[in-house]
Amino acid sequence: MKKQTAIYEKDGYTLRLARAEEADAYYEQNYHPLDVEVARLTGSRTNFTREEVTNFFKESVTSEECYLFLIIAPNGKLIGESVVNEIDWELRRANFRICIFHSADCGKGIGFWAVERTRDFAFDTLKLHRLELDVFSFNERARRTYEKAGFRQEGILRDAVRTEDVYADDVLMAMLEDEWRRLYERKSL
Repeated sequence: MKKQTAIYEKDGYTLRLARAEEADAYYEQNYHPLDVEVARLTGSRTNFTREEVTNFFKESVTSEECYLFLIIAPNGKLIGESVVNEIDWELRRANFRICIFHSADCGKGIGFWAVERTRDFAFDTLKLHRLELDVFSFNERARRTYEKAGFRQEGILRDAVRTEDVYADDVLMAMLEDEWRRLYERKSL
């Protein structure tokens, strides 16, 4: 099955599907090493081998259960990703995640823009019924972004993550297609 494509642009930034030949740049520009604060906010480690990252990247690009969008800055640098993955085509549900790879690129509204575009792609193009995510309780900026984009809290996994010897909650959020449709229709008015 050929993947549906989409390209979005705003203020010189581009959001588009990743290409297999970008695996090395993806590693070099973002995972060599991963920003310490970004790793903390996403529950990731900071050091990955080139092989780990490039293999994961290439598998994501070719998987029918994953749409890996890259966020590209006006200077051409890959600064983030916005991903619809773990797609269950029968149930029409998927997981969503986003990451701006460098703290210096955060707080500019690009993440919110990418969340909205990817969310719309998931419901409008992929025809999903449910899009879900989880966010750590200490990542308030991300949580506010998801709420602003229309995701609703569904539950909390108490003390499910640990960072810097402190436990924190994992907040489960989701949006259903009828909620997206109502939100989309209000924006169109």
